[in-house]
Amino acid sequence: MLRTATAGAVGAAAASLVSRPGTSLHAANEVAADPRILGPFLILSTPFTASGEVDYDSLAREACYLDWCGCPGMIWPQSGDSIDLLTNEEKLKGMEVLAETSRKLKTTALCLGVQGKDTDEMLMFARHVEKLNPPAMISRPLDSGKTEDDLRQYWSALAAVAKRPVFIQTTGGVTYKGPIPSVKLLVELAEKFPRFGYVKEEAGDVFGRMRQEIAAKPPIRRVFSARGGYHWLKELQMGSEGLITERNIYADVLTHIWRLHQSGSDPAAMKDAFGKFLQMLKLNKSLPGSDLRGIQLYLLKKRGVFQTMVSRHYGPNKSIPESPIYSDLKLSPEDIVKIERGYETLTPYRKPGEPSFAAAAR
Repeated sequence: MLRTATAGAVGAAAASLVSRPGTSLHAANEVAADPRILGPFLILSTPFTASGEVDYDSLAREACYLDWCGCPGMIWPQSGDSIDLLTNEEKLKGMEVLAETSRKLKTTALCLGVQGKDTDEMLMFARHVEKLNPPAMISRPLDSGKTEDDLRQYWSALAAVAKRPVFIQTTGGVTYKGPIPSVKLLVELAEKFPRFGYVKEEAGDVFGRMRQEIAAKPPIRRVFSARGGYHWLKELQMGSEGLITERNIYADVLTHIWRLHQSGSDPAAMKDAFGKFLQMLKLNKSLPGSDLRGIQLYLLKKRGVFQTMVSRHYGPNKSIPESPIYSDLKLSPEDIVKIERGYETLTPYRKPGEPSFAAAAR
């Protein structure tokens, strides 16, 4: 059972390594990967009311849904729209709602996103997260970063605050114009800071970078796949130890695939489940809505997680609007038939029964 109290103990042990005079990099390298940071860590989609406000009750229900599915972890806010199109106040409140909800869950570990336009904004979120005490946090490059040294200084500042495992996402947001963090930098940070070394790899030559990162364990501690999960099966064979994606409606299916991978008990079923998951991703691209939300919104509403299919949107040329732009997803009867048929093919790998949302009550 995952408990945030354990996270504090792990953080305290790691802190002793970096605070004790004479601590060597070799000692930092020997800090083992946190055993909870493993498997699918799925990004929560931000739910909205019909009037475009953040629906915090549905956000809590989404956390419950992942826990009911047995999913190892969840992350929020991390997708671009949840970072760029929410106010800081909305993000801080959402973190509080999820922290409160996660304390009542059985399985799913909470990882909160800490990033900003600059170091000061990132640290504001990081200090708030430390008060909430989740098992992990994740950070993408700062929006204003221009050089690798900017990234080094930014994440070093985070390391001075963080008392829990920190994922580094290797891509930035829509306004980021800086470099991809080099594998050398990721290794350097992992050597220096025992809570670093967890990588969400999705940039540049992903396969080549993953091979280098996996070969650098330790001090690299975990390498996770991303990119929507399209290449997860291949990357598992390479040594990936998890998946970070917003395809959370498929939490039960992705968790089943992960368990089959761990056990090695039924390669044919694993391949079949993954193939049917990919078919749903391809279907999503052919229907209305964005790639990360799209038909997932319909299925989240169908399963009783969301109340609407409303999304917020960027402005022209991926600009961030001064006030929210939002709309409801419109699907034709023919679209819905295609979605239902596709989802039905996943039945052998979905968890039977109805999700429990008892922990969402606030």
